[in-house]
Amino acid sequence: MPGYQIRETRHAIGGHVYRLRVLSDTQQFADPDGHSARIGISSAQWSLFGQVWPASRLLAQAMQRFDIEGKRMLELGCGIGLASLVLQQRGAHIVASDAHPLTEVFLAYNAALNSLPALRYRELRWDTPLPALGRFDAIIASDVLYERGHAELLAAVVERHALPEAEVVVTDPGRGNSARFSKLLESQGFEVRQEHCPMNDGDEPPHRGRLLHYRRGNRP
Repeated sequence: MPGYQIRETRHAIGGHVYRLRVLSDTQQFADPDGHSARIGISSAQWSLFGQVWPASRLLAQAMQRFDIEGKRMLELGCGIGLASLVLQQRGAHIVASDAHPLTEVFLAYNAALNSLPALRYRELRWDTPLPALGRFDAIIASDVLYERGHAELLAAVVERHALPEAEVVVTDPGRGNSARFSKLLESQGFEVRQEHCPMNDGDEPPHRGRLLHYRRGNRP
């Protein structure tokens, strides 16, 4: 037994239904060797990777429309990886990344569950440079600005891994740290376009969710 419980969910994106194995709820926890604790993942945070959050669905929907032609793409904090699976289904060159020790296992299972090739995956901690990862034409993420210091951490990751001409797409449920992140990316030469979006069917205007699209260079 793995020490945690799972369930299967289904998500319709762009007319395609994705089947996903997720944790049964946010109370699950299993860290028998203490690895999660050593890398800073608390028992309260441990299960968060294992759900498909509203911002994750919003990012997946955006990736169904995103221009992937000729782009090497990176998802940060991918968790269950719905957006990366959508891009894999479309034939994009996508690398999924996260720091949670179970992410790779869940990604592999979910790719197989949807009859997709295994996703390229790299373990990536935002506070630890990984030069071998290289640089990308597009970097995407969902709901990654949930603590005050994350704007600086994520901006530093973008600085290390975005090409001179690049795009960054972030979906945010309105946690309040996106303005700081936008200022940091503007200092790196990015221009920002912000779209307010509903995060679920019951989210009435004015919508709290944001789709943040940053561009740098001459890429159309």
